Amino acid sequence: MSQFHDFNLKLLVIEELMYGDEPLLPVYDVHARLAERGITDAASYALQNDLVSEVLPESRAHFEALEIPAELLARVEELCFDAGTDVFHHCAPAWDGEDDLFDVRSLADLDLLPNLREVTFVEDGVLAVPDAAEIFAARGIETD
Repeated sequence: MSQFHDFNLKLLVIEELMYGDEPLLPVYDVHARLAERGITDAASYALQNDLVSEVLPESRAHFEALEIPAELLARVEELCFDAGTDVFHHCAPAWDGEDDLFDVRSLADLDLLPNLREVTFVEDGVLAVPDAAEIFAARGIETD
């Protein structure tokens, strides 16, 4: 199994594989997980427990432990660096997108994505890597 160094880049890959049009991984639903514990409103839970600016522990544990086979990583052709992705909502249901909680700080994990051909929201999303455009260009990856 492939090991990611940047948790937030892994989340963007998970977005493509779990919450895309044709999910290839079992969908993680933070609302259902919290409901099992009697918590009916994930955002209120995060607010009341001062968890607004961090990933909920149960979500972090799930996504960190999630192993993504190389065959699935090879199917990722596009990544969207948009702050409004579903996976972020399942990690931090009360997050407002105004801080750097989900900023991708390293592109070293691009080696795990041999068929990545396009990235979007490079300028306006959660990408915080200096010279990212040059890194993508050197790999033949189109940007918006």
